[in-house]
Amino acid sequence: MASAWWPCLILALLSGLAASGFPRSPSRPLGKRSLPEGVVNGIEVYSTKISCKVTSRFAHNVVTTRAVNRADTAKEVSFDVELPKTAFITNFTLWVSPRLLAPAGEGSLAQLEPPTLLSYRTIDGVTYPGNVKEKEVAKKQYEKAVSQGKTAGLVKASGRKLEKFTVSVNVAAGSKVTFELTYEELLKRHKGKYEMYLKVQPKQLVKHFEIEADIFEPQGISTLDAEASFITNDLLGSALTKSFSGRKGRVSFKPSMDQQRSCPTCTDSLLNGDFIITYDVNRESPANVQIVNGYFVHFFAPQGLPVVPKNVVFVIDVSGSMHGRKMEQTKDALLKILEDVKEDDYLNFILFSGDVTTWKDTLVQATPENIEEARTFVKNIDDQGMTNINDGLLRGISMLNKAREEHGVPERSTSIVIMLTDGDPNVGESRPEKIQENVRNAIGGKFPLYNLGFGNNLNYNFLESMALENHGLARRIYEDSDANLQLQGFYEEVANPLLTGVEVEYPENAIQDLTQSAYQHFYDGSEIVVAGRLLDEDMNNFKADVKGHGAINDLTFTEEVDMKEMEKALKEQDYIFGNYIERLWAYLTIEQLLEKRKNAHGEEKENLTAQALDLSLKYHFVTPLTSMVVTKPEDNEDQTAIADKPGEGPADTEVARSMAYLTSYQPPQTPYYYVDGDPHFIIQVPQRDDAICFNVDEDPGTVLRLIQDPITGLTVNGQIIGEKGGNSDSKTRKTYFGKLGIASAHMDFRMEVTPEKITLWSGAAQSTFSWLDTVTVTQDGLSVTINRKKNMVVSFGDGVTFVVVLHQVWKKHPVHQDFLGFYVVDSHRMSAQTHGLLGMECLSFRLFRRHGREEKPRERLSSSPWTSTQHPVRLRVNPARLEAVLPMVMVESDSVQGLTV
Repeated sequence: MASAWWPCLILALLSGLAASGFPRSPSRPLGKRSLPEGVVNGIEVYSTKISCKVTSRFAHNVVTTRAVNRADTAKEVSFDVELPKTAFITNFTLWVSPRLLAPAGEGSLAQLEPPTLLSYRTIDGVTYPGNVKEKEVAKKQYEKAVSQGKTAGLVKASGRKLEKFTVSVNVAAGSKVTFELTYEELLKRHKGKYEMYLKVQPKQLVKHFEIEADIFEPQGISTLDAEASFITNDLLGSALTKSFSGRKGRVSFKPSMDQQRSCPTCTDSLLNGDFIITYDVNRESPANVQIVNGYFVHFFAPQGLPVVPKNVVFVIDVSGSMHGRKMEQTKDALLKILEDVKEDDYLNFILFSGDVTTWKDTLVQATPENIEEARTFVKNIDDQGMTNINDGLLRGISMLNKAREEHGVPERSTSIVIMLTDGDPNVGESRPEKIQENVRNAIGGKFPLYNLGFGNNLNYNFLESMALENHGLARRIYEDSDANLQLQGFYEEVANPLLTGVEVEYPENAIQDLTQSAYQHFYDGSEIVVAGRLLDEDMNNFKADVKGHGAINDLTFTEEVDMKEMEKALKEQDYIFGNYIERLWAYLTIEQLLEKRKNAHGEEKENLTAQALDLSLKYHFVTPLTSMVVTKPEDNEDQTAIADKPGEGPADTEVARSMAYLTSYQPPQTPYYYVDGDPHFIIQVPQRDDAICFNVDEDPGTVLRLIQDPITGLTVNGQIIGEKGGNSDSKTRKTYFGKLGIASAHMDFRMEVTPEKITLWSGAAQSTFSWLDTVTVTQDGLSVTINRKKNMVVSFGDGVTFVVVLHQVWKKHPVHQDFLGFYVVDSHRMSAQTHGLLGMECLSFRLFRRHGREEKPRERLSSSPWTSTQHPVRLRVNPARLEAVLPMVMVESDSVQGLTV
């Protein structure tokens, strides 16, 4: 997350209503009905319209749905819309009328076909608009309702690039309701086109269903197309009309009720999938400037330039957590990328785990011979060890700097670092802020860093912040069957730089409030957009220069605008919605202020926040700094709900919605023994620079023996937890450690650790701490240090040290929950008789039998009597690593040293 990224308008709409709590009705034949067709559970959705007006790439979208409750009792009706994460909601309005009258001279309600809201008059009708307010102000208004347990947030993340807006309301018998949501977005050009992606999924047949898109582009429209995934081209053609001429284009999709049916005699809808509109504009000149009411926008996208050679370093995480499908998909993507690398390019691969290895000592040209050698190298990449992001990045950056200084790459070439990781730094320098400082100083603003985060078990905010301050971007690669395509798709975006060092210049003292006007790269198929305000609205001419370094020479593109001619050209009021360039400028300014804010501190951050907040409130945008307060009728009183802007993770809190990171200790590179994630075990093989990596797939509630040393009396057990709501499919479910028990029989000491608290017992005396504490507890031969919200270090004398890492996820995450990681960072005082999943006798484990038969790997361990037999590990060896094929059930559950786990 099909391609993983839709950079243009991803207009995903789940536009439909259904009685709450009722699943979509299955296909069923038509029969005799007393209610009008299209009524499900008493609710008739008689109209859904998606209206899109696009003017100079700026999209203004309105989703309107109307329904009638034809039941004898009140029903709850829900309105769901999925919209792009990059869009800003600007308005939501809810109309509720307790009783309906037909317009004068018309027939019964069942016979009406209202095209607009005004087709009906309402008696005692009430309008419930949404109001955008500062987040803190909205929160105070919301708190009273929250304390009563009657409200919920309206917007949640949905899938890879979407947000889902949901609101429901009780509708009295015989009454109607109208929902209307408005949002806006600047369409980004991607691979030579603008794309509007609509997710269409009404939950029943809709009498009047329509998607209508009107496009106005002053440069003229060169191509316009539309397609749907849920309908054949023959059926699509009969319901779809599209046309464009000059500056105007129009797409209309109006399926009849018969065309909506999943089969000729069915009453359920086949409208369930993607509806995609794509277009591009004429480019007779590389640039286009438009000016309206004192605001201007400048589009720049030259064509036909030679590609600037690239110097690319791929910095790839090969730690143990990349084992399995992630590593195979990464290798597949790299092999495909190697097919697309141009012979003028230079490249190298940096692999990092606990240490760093390279394919070549320096960058090499992408000759056919070198590409074939690179393919062999990629095929043999294997995973092992921990995650040393700092050293991996610094090695790659140093290689690029050295190549430039020693003239090892073409003078007119550009450098890029692409880093892929699936976890957080946990060896070497593991403090995110220090890693960012090291990388920033090493790059020195000379080239961009692109960070790809594989999966959800990582600190995405850290990756994004580091990329943004080095003129790059971060992208999440979703763990799915198309992950390799996601990786390839990202590379395609940066594969063809046409210009470097791009600067956009305007006359001095002529403009103010300019958006970003300097870019390190212009990539083929993309577009640079700059907007601002004119100081003199009465000026006659406007001039803009774009300067950049090309593959052969330096270029300057000049665009001159005659203000009077511009005014005539833009008098197309049917397509231009109000002050569209002003709103485009505000949207782009807010977007860029919020990006800058992610790396700002102190007074600078306060100023950026104040500017973005002022613009968000002025232009009624729901951004991360504002909320929309929505009041709705519920149980004879008005209830309040909040529409917030969700994101990849909060920018202002210590705990990210993705994985927390490890900061307060630097574990030695070897030996290492740990378990973290789903649960993934790493065991250092004694006397070898290698490790055994394996996963344990057990049911939630299972207790596993991690360590037991009969000589020192130390025992560590862990209990498995699963996903929220449960997932019985062992192939797709994620399991983690949710509780750890550590005990010392000799010290009469034990502790129990959960993501919520830490409980210590010394004999009968009990002490309890939370993860909000920063505290050190000591007694003879024992030290326990809790580092607030991060980790806990437990040392038994000089020679045994464990670290428990707290991983926190977003509290409202629908699937994942907080969990723990366990690391053995010092074990040289533990005896050779130590066993367990992390025991030092790593080539001999215990497999337990019950009633004379082996337990199945996924059977949950209980406190029933167990007997054990030695079961040797089967080893499969290759040149890259030693891999153990381990039996899955290895831990006694009846001997926990008096410790409840």
